Amino acid sequence: MKTKRLGRTGLKVSEICLGTMTFGNQCDEKTSFAIMDKVFGAGVFFFDTADAYPLGSTPEMRGSTETIVGKWLKERKKRDAIVLATKCRMPIGDGPNDAGLSRKHIMSAVESSLRRLGTDYVDLYQMHQPDPDTPIEETLDALDDVVRAGKVRYIGCSNFAAHQIAKALWVSDKLGYARFECDQPRYNILYREIENEIVPLCLAEGVGLITYNPLAGGFLTGRYTTGQSVEQGTRFALHQAGQLYQQRYWNDAHFGAVEQLRAFFAARNRLLAQVALAWVLAQPGVTSAILGASRLAQLDESLPGIDMKLDQDEMSFCDDIWYRMPRLRDQAVALR
Repeated sequence: MKTKRLGRTGLKVSEICLGTMTFGNQCDEKTSFAIMDKVFGAGVFFFDTADAYPLGSTPEMRGSTETIVGKWLKERKKRDAIVLATKCRMPIGDGPNDAGLSRKHIMSAVESSLRRLGTDYVDLYQMHQPDPDTPIEETLDALDDVVRAGKVRYIGCSNFAAHQIAKALWVSDKLGYARFECDQPRYNILYREIENEIVPLCLAEGVGLITYNPLAGGFLTGRYTTGQSVEQGTRFALHQAGQLYQQRYWNDAHFGAVEQLRAFFAARNRLLAQVALAWVLAQPGVTSAILGASRLAQLDESLPGIDMKLDQDEMSFCDDIWYRMPRLRDQAVALR
């Protein structure tokens, strides 16, 4: 397992980051523990979660993912060995201030996450999504305070547009605040929009890229075929989130692209899930790819991709898939 610097910081992270949004919904605590044991044993020491997880949760389930991760850290005595990341922004209650990036919500959300995770600090605290109702100056001022208080080591963002990241960096530079050291965008063979502006910006400004959905929510495993019904228990069928994932990937263009990829790489004795992961890790600027699972067998299929190297013909084939794909209406709101 390779380690990389997070942006311009001195923090080292594993090139695979464990995504935990399945914990507490798609998989129970026992399975979640087994997944964390397996990836840690494989050299993954970078874990990512969020206060609103698990994905597809009902209101009473919010926060349960952080609780499961916290229990594992305590029972395995691994807190100091793990680079721990979490997020805030999404609703964690029904009140008017139970969401967003206001000072009030950030201060409350940090304390709640620390309590659920059973720790007195997180290594990386990320803004899960922009908040149009709160000035970025207010958000960064609050984040600077939690950094100075020692409750957060570094800050980052997720699902921000390039101009929003650029403005946040400018405000931090102008006012002397802690700055976003990484961005967490969606990125895979079937979705490469970040290459237009976000990747060049992050490369120029020394901002790390922690990319999510490298397997396109499981679509790039090749398990789904045209005409197939959505399987219960997968993220394509989850409460609230299922519809978004179907809008992202469940269409004829993506089914066709996946079949072409599967056939091309099958002839080369390569599993598509491993190819998809290897492709992301080979892209310029990518610090770490977030890999999740709801079953241990999924990791057996995908994790070997960290050691796979794609040759020029294989990279070109993946490029051609993207270049030929019709540009579909993107979803402005992220939910993952």
